[in-house]
Parts: sequence; C-alpha cells; structure tokens
Amino acid sequence: MKSIKSILSIAMLTGVLLTASSCVKDLLEQDPTTELGASAFWKTEDDALFALNGAYSSVRPLFDRDYYLDGHGEYVRTRGTSATNENLRLGDAYHNGDYNPTGYGDNFDKMYRYLYGGVNRTNYVIANVTKMIPTVRSESVPNLEAIIGEARLLRGMVYFRLISMWGDVPYFTKVVNDNSEVANLTRMPIAQVKDSIMADFTYALDKLPAKSPGAGRAGKPAALAFRGKLQLYWASWNRFGWPELDTFKPDAGAATAAYAAAAADFNSVINDYGLALFRNGEPGEIDSLGKAEKLPNYYYLFTPIANNDPEIIMGFTHGGTGTGQGEELMRDVAGRSHEGSQCWVTPRYEIADRYQSTLTGDFAPKLVPMNPTTAGARTAPNSAVNPQSYKNRDYRMKASIMWDYEMSVGMISLKSTGWVPFIYRTWNSPVTIDGTRYTSYNTDGSNSGYVFRKFLRNYAGQGRSDGDYNFPVMRLADVYLMYAEATNAVKGPTADAIALVNKIRHRGNLPPLTAAKTAGAAAFFDAIEQERIIELLGEGHRGFDIRRWRAIERVWGAPNSDGLWRIDTHGANQQRYYQNTPDRTYQQNYIFRIPPGERDRNPNLTQNTPWL
Repeated sequence: MKSIKSILSIAMLTGVLLTASSCVKDLLEQDPTTELGASAFWKTEDDALFALNGAYSSVRPLFDRDYYLDGHGEYVRTRGTSATNENLRLGDAYHNGDYNPTGYGDNFDKMYRYLYGGVNRTNYVIANVTKMIPTVRSESVPNLEAIIGEARLLRGMVYFRLISMWGDVPYFTKVVNDNSEVANLTRMPIAQVKDSIMADFTYALDKLPAKSPGAGRAGKPAALAFRGKLQLYWASWNRFGWPELDTFKPDAGAATAAYAAAAADFNSVINDYGLALFRNGEPGEIDSLGKAEKLPNYYYLFTPIANNDPEIIMGFTHGGTGTGQGEELMRDVAGRSHEGSQCWVTPRYEIADRYQSTLTGDFAPKLVPMNPTTAGARTAPNSAVNPQSYKNRDYRMKASIMWDYEMSVGMISLKSTGWVPFIYRTWNSPVTIDGTRYTSYNTDGSNSGYVFRKFLRNYAGQGRSDGDYNFPVMRLADVYLMYAEATNAVKGPTADAIALVNKIRHRGNLPPLTAAKTAGAAAFFDAIEQERIIELLGEGHRGFDIRRWRAIERVWGAPNSDGLWRIDTHGANQQRYYQNTPDRTYQQNYIFRIPPGERDRNPNLTQNTPWL
C-alpha cells in the first residue's frame, strides 16, 4: 500500500521523477510520521486541497524562472542559470537550457521531461478528486469541482508550454505509474492537443470562483486569460505559418476566428471582474538621476508589495526567508554587492534605445557608445556613459534597468551596506560622488553597461534566494496588449484597444500614441510590439513572441547574412549573432528538438523535421 508521500510524489514519465522546486524539500515532501494508506486518503475536501497544493508545488518551478527565456530575444543576456547543481533546486526544469538568441532548440530535453512530470502530477489530482465526487456530500461537490478546475488549468498551462516549443506532443490524461504505460505513445497533432487544452481552460472557467480563493491560486480571470492567450497563439501560427511543423497547415480563416475568440476572452477579463493595473496604472514618483529613494510604481509591481494585487492575475508564490522555498530573482539579476548574487541575467545595451521620451512620446536620439576615458565622454550629448542622456525617459526605464551612477541598496548577511552606485567596469572600487565616498557595484555578470533594477529588492532582510515575490505568469497589462493585438489583426486599430495601450504607456508617464501610430494595422502592431518589449521585459515573453510572429529574420537579418553585434555602452563588440547562419539553424530556432532520450525509449516518437 502506497503512503501519502509516495502518492503525492508520483510524477514519473520516461524515468524522471518531478520533485519539489525549492532548495530543500517542500512541506508536502517531508517524510510522514506515520504511513497512512492510500485508501484512507481522498476522503475530504482538505485531502483534495492538500493534493492540489502538491500540484502547484510541482508546476511552479516550470514557470517561475521564465526570465531566463528572455535570452532567446535580443534585449536580455542570460549567461547561464544559477542552478549549477541539480541538488540546489530539486526539479529545476531550466537547468542546462541554452538562453542565447540562436542555437537553443536542442537544449531543453530536461524542460520537456519535467513538463510531463507536471502533467502527471495534475492528472493525479484530477483523477482522484473526480473519483471522490460521487461519494461526498452534495455541498462539497462545487468545491471539489473547483479543485479539479485549478488542476486542469495547471495542466492546460503545461501542455500549452509543450506545444509552444515542440508542436505535436504526446497527450495523456491518465495517471502514469510506470514508463511502460506511455512507452508507445505517438505525438498527437497540435490541433488536437490545442482542443484538449481549450477544454481544460473552459472547464476551469466554468468551475472556478470569480476571485482567487487564496494567494497563488487561480480564479476565473486566469482561466479566461490563458484561454485567450492559447487562441492568440493559435491565430498567430495560422496567420504566419509554422513550416517547421510538417503536420500543421495554416488556415487564414482559422486565424481570423481565433483572433476574434481571443479578443472576446480578453475583453471579458478586462471588463467583467473589476481588475485594474497596479496602483491604477499611475506612474508614481521618480527620483532624480542617480538617486533611488523614490522609484516609479512600475518598480514596485515586481516586489512583494504587489503580491496578490489584481494586476497579477496568476502568480506563483514563494516562501521567503527561512522557508527553503524562496524565489531566486535577486540572485539571478543582481551582483555580488547584493547578498553575493551572481547576475546571471542582464539587460543588453540595445534595450536602452527602446525607452521613449516622456516629452515627445517617441524614440529619443540614439545613444552614442563612448569609452569614459575619452575626454568629454561623460558630458557629451547622447553619450551612453553620460547619465544626463537618460533624462526624461519612460519611467519604466529607471524602474527596470540601471546605467552609470544609478544607485541601489547593497546588502550582506540580510543587512544594508548603504547605497551602491553602478559604474560599468569599476567593480567594487572606491568612488566619490558629490563629495560622498561609495564602493561601486560589484558584479561579474554585465557586459553591456547595464544591470537590472526590475526584480532587485531595494531593501535588506532577505537573502539572494529568499524572496517572497509572487512571480507573475499572467498579468493584466499583458492581457491589455494581447487584446489590442487580437483586435488589430481582425479590425485594425479600435478606440478601446488604443485606450488600453495608452493606459500601459501612462504608467511610464508617456503621452498617448500619436495619430500616426494608430493610422493602420501595421503601425498599431508596431506600437503594440514596442509596449510588449518594454512592459514585459525580463518576464519570458519575447522569445515566444518572435517565434509565433515568425520574426527571427526581421529581428536578426536573413540567413547567411552578416548577423548583428551586441555591444556595450563603451562601444565594444560583445557577441555577434546570426553571422552566416544557414536556413536550417533558423528552422531549428523556430521549433525545438524532441529529446533523443525520449525517442530511444519510445520508438513511436517522431522527430521535428529540422532536427532529422
């Protein structure tokens, strides 16, 4: 007879066990003091909820470090992951992935396996709670159905990630106890998997309460938002094509229908549940250049202050200091001056020019890279090393990135070490600013001249891996932008979509879009893409956007061309991407490789064409 611990730990597919996501075991994974048999479990709502929490614990580490995936775009550099040892983060699906802008499609075998572990964990909850329903009191049925709805939402999210990366994938809804039960599954066509995901999201929408029942859990808006997002992606694939998935045939009519359905779902999220942007989307206060005591509201959206705010339609919770279940954000985006953090993820130089002027509402003159040892470099107009060049920019710039002489609070042993100025290439050096001596920001991760402020805690008291921020997997601002994209594809710019994009811009203290930016569908799409780049920076969306829009060639140039350099504020070349890159590599960047190990175990698994 299996113990509760054994039951709740089952997540086996192709020989992989999905365990908890934290550096030590989650509460659900502790050894029981007694071996309660399975027959004594699954009796009450509390039993079902206990199991659901286990499913959340297993699905959380599949989504809560998506900032790494921004490395597949052009504006974020990810030099690796902080989980260099599997024991540091049990079940870390991001470990061993490739987060460069090209050549990454064959490095996510581990993600594939752990996603299926998430499928199995949710199937386990769904199957067993479904069995409970005929045996419980009638008043318990709605609550149990809501628990099934949450589990189906989680399952839908996992399968959505699978098809977004691999296209056709095996699909199953039963609990798997041994590899032999799935050893001969074939890949289900993406259209069928999509329909099954839609059914999960629709069931969740029908059964979940309008408001989330607790921190980190989902309500109807989450189900609607994910259903809309799935339809938006389906519309994109049908409109732009996915030739690397040879079983998929794009259909313009299907694209139009999916865009319209997506818009309807997003519209309901926006208007039917009383949701609002964080702090009503107001810009808030902003400090002068080089100061950081007053930061824009957008900065605080990515700190625990915003936990459970309505803008975060769905976010995965973390335990904070002393729980062993904290998030790794500071460790990944900050440097040595901040609790010995490692700066695995940094903004690239090119993002700075995307932040528009608060005066004109359009792009400012391009920054000019200059070596600070050059006479006048620190004061030259538009110089990238002149702090004044960053004046009067979108408030989200100061909230998201730091440039030379921007300050943050240093931390060690959970205590503040005072203000630390970031000055590129002057790591841990004495510096005097306005008569006050400081020690400069010590980080070995940035090679662009910028580091993130977004996700960086500007206060002491938590270690580098001990944050308690609810990492967002669905935000209302994203829904605004997806709604605008969906309606624009069908109707062109509409008044309500333009108003929503302007709400997003307002939080950056930008003026509304000019008439030229909304003169037609193409111009408005550009404006939407601009806001997605800035608003969602570092949240894991850009790589997926580029692929679903078939925009790799637009971003990086055609195959077999010279490629593009990524540079730094001093003008030095850092990395060159897509130089003389053949067509086949582009194709491989649009669709991921089915893991060879899985194909060795299952002879019925076909391979995506670019990887044959």
